[in-house]
Amino acid sequence: MTGMPLPDHDPPAPRVELPPWSVVSGKRHAHIDRVTALLDGWAVAMKLSRDEAQMWNDAGRWHDALRDLSESELRLITGDTTSPFGTLHGPAAAIRLEQGGETRRDVLDAVRWHTVGSGNWGRTGKALYMADYLEPGRPFAVTDRTFLAQHVVIDFDGVFRQVVRHRFEWTLREGKMLFPEAVALWNAVR
Repeated sequence: MTGMPLPDHDPPAPRVELPPWSVVSGKRHAHIDRVTALLDGWAVAMKLSRDEAQMWNDAGRWHDALRDLSESELRLITGDTTSPFGTLHGPAAAIRLEQGGETRRDVLDAVRWHTVGSGNWGRTGKALYMADYLEPGRPFAVTDRTFLAQHVVIDFDGVFRQVVRHRFEWTLREGKMLFPEAVALWNAVR
């Protein structure tokens, strides 16, 4: 008796549910899926409370929900006419979430500042910041980032400092804008 032939590739990962107002490409949705899976895995390994684990999951699902919205629409939602386009999707998503009734400050701050960082974050913001950087679909520094992702559950604060350092060094090396929130984050962890 022969069974069903095995597929020659892994089945696709389950898709996380996004808000009805989200605007994401398939590629972006896959990134959100990987970030959320990483956060969920850490939450289980760290034995987080149900409430905190849900905050991590929600921050992961929502952080890039408006990443593929046009610049003009993001500026309209945020009222921000000066920040770089690539930094507007977090604040816009946080605004949409608040309009929809979300009140958990840790989640809102994590989503709002996940691109630039915040020195005022609780663990939810820190976890999202790390997961967004360490998710396995990103093609750079794979070995280093895999190592760090595996050690989050052992040394959350130490890995967070390393991720902040990596991201800060890249920002300086590339000549990108240093936001006051990023500087506050750097000063909070160094």
